[in-house]
Amino acid sequence: MSDNNANKEIIKTRILSKLADIKSFPQFVLETMKKLNDPSSSAADVAKSLSRDEGLVLRVLKLANSAAYGMTRKISSISEAISLLGYKSISNMILAAEVYSSMDKGLSGYALDRGELWRHSLMVAYASRHLAQVTKKVNTEDAYVGGLLHDIGKVILNDYVRFGYGIIVKMVEEKHIPFTEAESSVLGFDHAMIGSVLVERWEMPEAYRFAVEYHHKPNDLPEDKAQYQPLLDVVSVANAVCLMLGIGLGADGLQSYMFPEPLERLGINNFDSLLAEMVDYVGNVANDMGDMAGL
Repeated sequence: MSDNNANKEIIKTRILSKLADIKSFPQFVLETMKKLNDPSSSAADVAKSLSRDEGLVLRVLKLANSAAYGMTRKISSISEAISLLGYKSISNMILAAEVYSSMDKGLSGYALDRGELWRHSLMVAYASRHLAQVTKKVNTEDAYVGGLLHDIGKVILNDYVRFGYGIIVKMVEEKHIPFTEAESSVLGFDHAMIGSVLVERWEMPEAYRFAVEYHHKPNDLPEDKAQYQPLLDVVSVANAVCLMLGIGLGADGLQSYMFPEPLERLGINNFDSLLAEMVDYVGNVANDMGDMAGL
């Protein structure tokens, strides 16, 4: 085995070891998510479990009392708020709160300042939800989760990308290949592959795993997983749009590519209009970031 291959194997072993150290969600989160996915559970059941996190309770009540729901009276009961918002929205809010602590940090390997990965991920989540609403190809809340998680692998690979950054960039420039391809060549993994493994460790639905793993190569989804193509296409397009808007570019953003096939499969024929619509979501993301930081 050459020294280069030996070094790559050492790096792969360390990355996998780091993955093994990533903890699953807290027990109360797992319990709450389980109740949210149980058709027989009541809003009161969910509220009892959710009430163990005061920050989440405050956020749920704030959303329930926002202008978006047009209530003429104040919602003060967490059970009532859960019934109003729906289980999917509550589930996604819990997920966002849990991944926030991992994403709200600087990632020097990807040239992302603190908060930029979180901002980008939230924007892609909003954009994915919007695309799902417009195209009606996939459930809107599933699209939101896929968008939120798509770059979670960067949290794991950051330190390794930082040390191999010079080599990765040189490969991108000299061989004219995508950043993720150079990333994989140097480290043995790219951030999408690692993100997929992490999503699997969290025992999340398989659809999210494939949306994360293939968001940079949406045309390579295995044929036997074709049922996940709409979700993958939505997340891939949303990510590309956000990078075009300059949200979370980082070290790899300029090497991203908008594939025409996902646009065709989703029936999107006015891309300029889509870009304009996405600008309106920037303010929503800023508000969401402020809410999360305040909890």
